Amino acid sequence: MSIPETGSHGDNRPSMFALDEEKQAILDQADRYGRNELYPLAERMDREEWWPSEAFRKIGDSGFFGATIPEEFGGAGMDLTSAGLVLQGFARWNHALALSWVAHDNLCANNIYRNGNDQQRRKYLPDLCAGRTVGALGLTEPGAGSDALGSMRTTARRDGDHYVLNGGKIYITNGPVADVLLVYAKTDRDKGAHGISAFIVEKDFPGFKVAQKLTKMGYRGSPTAELVFEDCRVPAENLVGGENRGVSIVMSGLDLERAMISPLCLGISERALELSIDYAQTRQQFGKPIGSFQMVQSMLADMYVQVETMRTFTYRTLAEAAPLEVGGGGRGDIHKLTAASVMFAAEACHKVLDLAVQIHGGSGYIWESEINRLFRSTKLLEIGAGTTEVRKMIIAGELLKGDARHG
Repeated sequence: MSIPETGSHGDNRPSMFALDEEKQAILDQADRYGRNELYPLAERMDREEWWPSEAFRKIGDSGFFGATIPEEFGGAGMDLTSAGLVLQGFARWNHALALSWVAHDNLCANNIYRNGNDQQRRKYLPDLCAGRTVGALGLTEPGAGSDALGSMRTTARRDGDHYVLNGGKIYITNGPVADVLLVYAKTDRDKGAHGISAFIVEKDFPGFKVAQKLTKMGYRGSPTAELVFEDCRVPAENLVGGENRGVSIVMSGLDLERAMISPLCLGISERALELSIDYAQTRQQFGKPIGSFQMVQSMLADMYVQVETMRTFTYRTLAEAAPLEVGGGGRGDIHKLTAASVMFAAEACHKVLDLAVQIHGGSGYIWESEINRLFRSTKLLEIGAGTTEVRKMIIAGELLKGDARHG
């Protein structure tokens, strides 16, 4: 079965909230690719924490990388909303690969495009867009989670034509398999959070190593690592955006990341609703389908409302974040909106999956079931890219600034 498209009318009039024909085609193409190519990999990825090494190249060959990057650098030349639709379509069928996709395409490749110089773009983006290389972002450190900037201990000092990096990063999506990493380090300790710079690090640079691959509760096929830099020598030409300019890169990048996590939640929730409807129609108890029981119908209705509300908020936020200029994030309405969107999407996704497991009963509690796999994915989205609590602080802080301006 398929989930009805949002915003359709019985007389076939388009809704102002529906995707236009071009955007709907992007979502449909990603959905088909996810169902045909990525879904068959999902069970083994979860069971074995297996990384399908050829998957990224095939995704690249199919044109699903470099969504927001111009064609001259190997990208698809689309907007952020289109990138979100690709992610949504993939997340329906293989949320682990979808997470690796967004870490590669948005956190790494798009960051290099938005903040790098022309030489850096031409050197790294074509291979990232083609899936020949795997990208990652290195921000979070041991002991520095929500205060990632203020507590950063990784340092970079200039040594001739190189910077020498020392420190470590943790919980890095794609870390064990990444070829290219955008890494943040302190170049001026006296400036605190404003003394941070961004660097492009290649896996073969001397002094860089993957300390350990981390075993996770969910997204098990998306590899996560602790990284170590021990006198890691990075060419000075790999400095991104200028020395001590890392804060603006981080903050605008985080707003885009938060906007892009919401469609991940949406795709997962859509699949959970679909599975739950199917189960309610086929599972027999007391001589009839459980979908005929009002309490099961109540749960399905609640799930549907969460999914459709998430869809509307997600699409609005993607559209408003799309024109975000370099350095333009980290403040104002877009900072508030992206935090609100991902906060709602993550919490709604959690609610949807909780109800989905309840509908599935004992079968939903079994580790190998698809609904259990989806359920185990939910908590990360309430933690990653700023916890729910940090998102609330951002929203309230911007609201109170607004009150002060207009008071």
